[in-house]
Amino acid sequence: MTVITRFAPSPTGHLHVGNIRTALHNWLLAKKHGGCFLLRIDDTDGERSREHFVDGILEDLAWLGLVPDGQVRQSARFALYEASFARLVASGRVYRCYETAQELDLKRKVLLGRGLPPIYDRSALQLSEADHATKAVSGEKPHWRFLLDRDVPIEWQDGIRGPQHFEPGQMSDPVIRRADGSWLYMLPSVIDDIALGVTDVLRGEDHVSNTATQLQMFTALGAAPPRFAHEALLTGAEGKLSKRLGSLGMGQLRDAGIEPEALVALLARLGTSDPVDPKLDAAALAASFELTHFGRAPARFDEVELHRINAAIVHRLPYARVAPLLPQGMGEAAWEAIRPNLAHIDEVAGWWQVVTGPIDQREFGTETREFLGQAAKALRWCEDPWHALTGALKAATGRKGKALFLPLRQALTGLDHGPDMAALLPLIGEAEARARLERAAG
Repeated sequence: MTVITRFAPSPTGHLHVGNIRTALHNWLLAKKHGGCFLLRIDDTDGERSREHFVDGILEDLAWLGLVPDGQVRQSARFALYEASFARLVASGRVYRCYETAQELDLKRKVLLGRGLPPIYDRSALQLSEADHATKAVSGEKPHWRFLLDRDVPIEWQDGIRGPQHFEPGQMSDPVIRRADGSWLYMLPSVIDDIALGVTDVLRGEDHVSNTATQLQMFTALGAAPPRFAHEALLTGAEGKLSKRLGSLGMGQLRDAGIEPEALVALLARLGTSDPVDPKLDAAALAASFELTHFGRAPARFDEVELHRINAAIVHRLPYARVAPLLPQGMGEAAWEAIRPNLAHIDEVAGWWQVVTGPIDQREFGTETREFLGQAAKALRWCEDPWHALTGALKAATGRKGKALFLPLRQALTGLDHGPDMAALLPLIGEAEARARLERAAG
């Protein structure tokens, strides 16, 4: 059986790191088994759904390399939902209700006051067809609930959480359709999973109770349910659920200089027992992806760790990957020389100016100026001008270590640290290097 997973965002806002982690894990699960990763745009909420959010979702997934193998929109599938809904009406598995939000809230408070669980009392099932007709004449429109089978416990083997058990007698029949005819999440999602052949649903643990309800919907529609797995939610570095994680979007991460490879490397392993490894590409991450490696503890997302991984990723990026992002005139040799000093690619412009100039020239003492004057005269261009220069100066002056190397770096770059001078000096070039040494010598 081909493994088919899906990511189902609502286009009512931008994706955040929690959404992306879910998308990535579904992509990895599908690719591990040579299956399909589907994108389902849950745009049944016509008032809140926006096309620019759809564009943003596609852009974010493409940036991360999570290209769907298929894409559908729920707004184009209403006929399918109507047909399945009609089947449930005919079989008595959905029923009409009329309580207002205020009436339902009062019922919940009464039950809680009695020490009872706030479960819907199914009073609408006592209405006769004449009652429904009377309400229709008065202009009352019903909302619809799914009738849970309370005689059979709901059980499944969760891919992460293990055996799960729910008593339907302790659950309210969920509202699946509003009085205006619009759909809530639960039923259309089940109908789509059936129609699209979804085999595995991997999502956050906040959906566990939804799964219990949806399992009965699969049965009511005569379909075998997919496998379910629910992963722990993300927390911030401080160990608490963070509002920031709910708003930390891909645009913000891109603006902060985060590379997609870094985010994939971190999120792929977040919540598992596997170490984060910047050396692994997406294919290797997919091959090693195992639901059994996930734990029940909240998954800790640390932005400091993300930036550390980003630096490790940048240090490994080949020239071909970054060439369009580099300053004009910067070639592969310059990238190879400069990248070990980068935490983010956008820092490269500052280092490239060290090569091309101008640089901030330092003021040196008399002894150091004399030494730099010697360096300007001793500079000879060859295959390895840096080691030729430092070797000649060491022999002539007796200097070594910091006393030898630091004044040269300062005069040639204006900095106390930076890329390997053996790689940097050939990029600066003979004429410019000699000019900088002469200016430093006064």
